[in-house]
Amino acid sequence: MILEYENTVKLLTSSGKFYINLGLERIASILNNLGNPQDNLKYIHVAGTNGKGSVCAMLASILDKAGMKVGLYTSPHIYEYTERIKINGDDISKDDFAKYVNEVCNLSEKENIHLTEFEILTAVMFKYFSDKKVKVVILETGLGGRFDATNVIKNNLCSIITHIDLDHTERLGNTHSKIAFEKAGIIKPECPVITSEKYEEIQNKAEEGNSLLIMAQPVKMELALKGLCQQENLSLVLAALKLIFPEISVEVIAQGLKTVKHPARFQVISDYLIVDGCHNVNGIKALRESLDFYFPGKTRRFVFGCLNNKNYNEMMKILFSSEDEIYFHRFNNKNSCTFEELRESCEFNCKKFESLEEFEHDKNILTVVCGSIYMIGEIIPQSVLQQ
Repeated sequence: MILEYENTVKLLTSSGKFYINLGLERIASILNNLGNPQDNLKYIHVAGTNGKGSVCAMLASILDKAGMKVGLYTSPHIYEYTERIKINGDDISKDDFAKYVNEVCNLSEKENIHLTEFEILTAVMFKYFSDKKVKVVILETGLGGRFDATNVIKNNLCSIITHIDLDHTERLGNTHSKIAFEKAGIIKPECPVITSEKYEEIQNKAEEGNSLLIMAQPVKMELALKGLCQQENLSLVLAALKLIFPEISVEVIAQGLKTVKHPARFQVISDYLIVDGCHNVNGIKALRESLDFYFPGKTRRFVFGCLNNKNYNEMMKILFSSEDEIYFHRFNNKNSCTFEELRESCEFNCKKFESLEEFEHDKNILTVVCGSIYMIGEIIPQSVLQQ
């Protein structure tokens, strides 16, 4: 049975698919039944707590400007599932998405392989990119690294490990070292790895596989993406390009950096609106530092919402002050914090968010919509983020 796109989305978000179950056995099994399309592709594999999406976006933009057929796999999406799978900046079509999801789901049912939502999407991505003969895939992990479905690949052009911090501690461990160990799982034998932070776990994994370990050095170049943390991400990108594609000129790199887009990551929409899907403590710290740097002294109005498994107490302590206007939003996710939960944890006055239209456009007040990426799509029109 062939499902249309809307019904495909309902299938993916059903209780039978929409959960997390880390491991490589199921994804390896379904890919084997699909003819192992992942073996036909070359990868730059990116893991980390924060910054991996920006690194992937930069790499994809630069390789596109260099004339390569480049695939980009990221998560989560803001509006449509099709955003997660791109070739040279273009989303997979809804028709193709539905077709490939149906193929994977029908095969998994036939072979009695029970796949999660992310495993289905990952299998779809490998098959689609293989069928389209993509030259290089920029591959972002979904959660962790060692047992993430993307880690079914056997080798890569290089691994990149971005900034590591405490997030998803219930699955990855409650220390930086434990999380670094999980992220280091994407390092492949005799395949180089690039990072900017010194972790013994990363070094040990690289030595174990005789993998070249490169420590990226700080750099500065003009970049369309805003936020102080982006220069660290950029250093990883440039180190990877120097290693893998040294023939790409500085001019092409600069062109890719000036045109790169990564919606809802410290995205300055106007002089009175910023959108940032900063979903953990480290992301909130980065947001606060960037706000203080780019908009010192400006009155701030926050619209904030997050999942209830996040450390929202600490997030709010870092972000808010007594001078801020604070609004909380419970978005359409069963794990979204309620207004009451957030209000009880906030030491400052706060209100329930209704709509951006209730706010006057005052050039002296900066409205910051931030928190869970799942919330952004409910509040900000797609046309605004894509402008």
